[in-house]
Amino acid sequence: MEYIMAAALGKLRAFSSSKSLSITSLAARVLSTSSVTRDSHEGWLSKLLVRRIEPTKESHSRMLSDKEIIYELLTHNVKPDSMDKYLANYQEAVKLVHSRSELNCELVASWTVHVGDQDQTLHLWKYTGGFAAVDSARKQLLQDKEFVALQKERGALLRSRHLQYLLAFSYWPPVEPRQGSNLYEIRSYILKPGTMIEWGNNWARAINYRRNNDEAFAGFFSQIGRLYNVHHIWCYGDLQVRKETREAAWRMPGWDECVAYTVPLIREMDSRILHPTIFSPTQ
Repeated sequence: MEYIMAAALGKLRAFSSSKSLSITSLAARVLSTSSVTRDSHEGWLSKLLVRRIEPTKESHSRMLSDKEIIYELLTHNVKPDSMDKYLANYQEAVKLVHSRSELNCELVASWTVHVGDQDQTLHLWKYTGGFAAVDSARKQLLQDKEFVALQKERGALLRSRHLQYLLAFSYWPPVEPRQGSNLYEIRSYILKPGTMIEWGNNWARAINYRRNNDEAFAGFFSQIGRLYNVHHIWCYGDLQVRKETREAAWRMPGWDECVAYTVPLIREMDSRILHPTIFSPTQ
């Protein structure tokens, strides 16, 4: 009898010990999993929070760009039945401006919108000499009777128009005309006020992931007009090349992290596909 009781007691102790080890092991696994999950959540949470930028005595535009080069982005919404007349009119205006070198003003690109706002055109002008050059060119052109007549004629062909003065991001590749047959994409972002420096810091790294196919055409932020507005302009051979180029970027380690840090800075975003006009310096 004593032998049977001793054996039973031994089994009970062994069972209790194994259960204790199992519970301890399970608790360790739960704690380990919780730690990994918490670290993962904290990693993503940190990307969703806008990091604080220390105060500075320099303007954001001086830190991000060369203020001696001003870009003008004109957006014209054309009456649907007037596009041909409008483009012929604008081509004459471009010829007139280019004939006067003292204006320090040149057309960089001219596009019609094919995906996005229909019957819309975009014209990108470059002024060398800062806002003094912008002021001087405007005053001189308003005294040019031919230019004023073309402007008046053009007004009757439009539904609305919009003007912005932009600065180019210093980390973006130089704006250079392209040859051949290309399409362009302008991706426009409205940022949360106070986040422009952080946007620039992140994209100074991100742009390195988008150089393989020479797709980066221009990167700007607004100086006058709608503020905290960023425009990234990309150049592709066609829509299929665009798809393949963007997918290739997502396969590169680090690109997803740059996107994760910039998305929380955005209030609105928009994409339009553009085709160059026949008189656009970049094709």
